[in-house]
Amino acid sequence: MCSFQEIRMKIVVMIPARFGSNRFNGKPLAMIADKPMIQMVYERVAMAKRVTDAIVATDDQRIREAVMEFGGRVIMTSPKNRSGTDRLCEAADQMGLAPDDIVVNVQGDQPLIHPGCINEVVAPFFSEPTLEMSTLAFKIVDEQEIHNPKDVKTTFDHRGYALYFSRSPIPHGRDEGVEFDTYKHLGIYAYTRRFLNIFATLPEGRLEAIEKLEQLRALEHGHRIKVVVTRHDSPEVDLPEDIARVEKMINS
Repeated sequence: MCSFQEIRMKIVVMIPARFGSNRFNGKPLAMIADKPMIQMVYERVAMAKRVTDAIVATDDQRIREAVMEFGGRVIMTSPKNRSGTDRLCEAADQMGLAPDDIVVNVQGDQPLIHPGCINEVVAPFFSEPTLEMSTLAFKIVDEQEIHNPKDVKTTFDHRGYALYFSRSPIPHGRDEGVEFDTYKHLGIYAYTRRFLNIFATLPEGRLEAIEKLEQLRALEHGHRIKVVVTRHDSPEVDLPEDIARVEKMINS
């Protein structure tokens, strides 16, 4: 049964999408299993039980037309936004979201995202009233991901709050034979509308600039991030050759 707080609080999934990319131009419209990737992401997050609405936030007319064609909701945002976070802030303004509403940021390159991930990342907001931001982690089962800088790793304290995010393996076992789990960070975030505004105005952090990880900005400025461990992996499509890997996973 939903609590009163949960009933009156909106939970809006936003998928920031831009057409241009240095590594994969036009990625949101790349076809995977006969669908544009942005459609696969949208349809899967819309299945989450706790979601009030799902929105694609873009500055590209081609993406807008593709979303409208499959019946999705889309908000046009300024091409001057410096990041996906800024794009979400603008979209939240256009929607008139309240300070306590939750915005879930889902990257448009995760076509296999499980709907349950959305429910998991927002769950802590209903047990921790002061929570500002949460994200997901997955226990690595493919050892190659531990050493691949493309796969971001995270560590967290005994209460589940992030200690650090890195492209390097963390933690690093000094002694041979020490066994421990390594967790991969999944690029899914949830924030209160109030904190999204704050986060977007924070200056870039030193560690953020080094690792090129936006979430480090929150930690560097003293904000806590709740890490929820999920059993659902969410592989990303970074390059055109990743599409064949994803399609193979779909077929299997």
